[in-house]
Amino acid sequence: MRRAAWVLLLLFAFAIPWEYSMDFGMPLGNIARISGVLLILVAVPAVLQAGRLRNPGLVQLLVLALYVSFCCSYFWTIDTEATLDAIRGYFQVMMIVWLVWEFTESPFDLRALLRAYVAGSWVLAVLTVASASSAIAQGQMRYAAMGQDPNDVARFLDLGFPLAALLLTSERRWRGRLLAIGYLPLGMIALLLTASRGGFIAGLVALTGCGILLVRHHAKVVLAGVIGLPAIGAILWFSIARQVFERLATIPEQLQGGDLNQRLNIWSAGWDAFVRAPFFGTGAGSFVAAAGLNPLDTAHNTALSILVSGGIWAFLLAVCIVIAVARAAMQTGGTLRMALLTALLVWGVTSLVATVEESRTTWLLLGLIAVAGRLGREDGERLAACFPESVSGSEFDHVQPDLQPVGG
Repeated sequence: MRRAAWVLLLLFAFAIPWEYSMDFGMPLGNIARISGVLLILVAVPAVLQAGRLRNPGLVQLLVLALYVSFCCSYFWTIDTEATLDAIRGYFQVMMIVWLVWEFTESPFDLRALLRAYVAGSWVLAVLTVASASSAIAQGQMRYAAMGQDPNDVARFLDLGFPLAALLLTSERRWRGRLLAIGYLPLGMIALLLTASRGGFIAGLVALTGCGILLVRHHAKVVLAGVIGLPAIGAILWFSIARQVFERLATIPEQLQGGDLNQRLNIWSAGWDAFVRAPFFGTGAGSFVAAAGLNPLDTAHNTALSILVSGGIWAFLLAVCIVIAVARAAMQTGGTLRMALLTALLVWGVTSLVATVEESRTTWLLLGLIAVAGRLGREDGERLAACFPESVSGSEFDHVQPDLQPVGG
């Protein structure tokens, strides 16, 4: 039963980056929601069958406290229907932290989950590139995988960069290395196609971290990439619509004196709503109603969204979660620590201009880092062997099977 739960967890992690591109409508929802429901249906009996539940860590307890606070907000919410929807939604995304914690048994399981997410990011990148031809025919200047928002696509792609770089330094088989090294250029092309300014800035942060991580182990690859930049730039310049680069070129202007695509007005309205109910908020999912915005709007800022809907109490819990996750990352070492901290920094940058507490990607990332910290404490030697400081070519080319994950 645990083996089945582990396989479903891998499929779940694989589906998360491109979940909105395969939506079956109500009542089923998208592919990640369906796989998540199946995972829960198998995970609960697996835990009961085993007769044990892994002791929760600090991150899991804080996430539970945050969820309970959102549930309690139902009693004073200004929008009952929105809060009920938010409570259901938060359960679906926050449960990932427990599922990853419960069924990730070893460092090799952790690496398998990273592979699954990077493979899912591959799918998202391919779908985004494939969508460009039809979008060009319609005169569009921003491209994204079908059913996806360009800003969300950029955010999901950004998180894949440091994880792919980590796999490139730790994989022993050529298939794993190809998965990792192939994603870096493909993901960058897809990121540019989204024309997401916030995503582009976060992408630069991610690629900088990747460069620092890779230069220690694959200096020749990094040098070849740097030398090839002019040629790559020329290819991109002639193959991607000029409007994409024109939009990205407005980043300095927006940062210096623009309205950040009307985000400043939204943030001002959100701050006014927070001041009216600072301690316990206006209810989970009530940001739009509290700020008096269009129903299709979002907060475009994670901290402000939590402050308005959950108040200072929920915000402090969220801050504690981030601190605990950062501490877990510091309990690892070497390339793994660098990759996880880079991913967390990228997540932090994207959270400034997006509402990411409602995203499965957020809680998957936090869950992975929390598990990495636990493995660093409990099984540091094997964790270091799974994510080594360096892997020689002979190790990569060795014909013996890779160590198998023990999850399940």
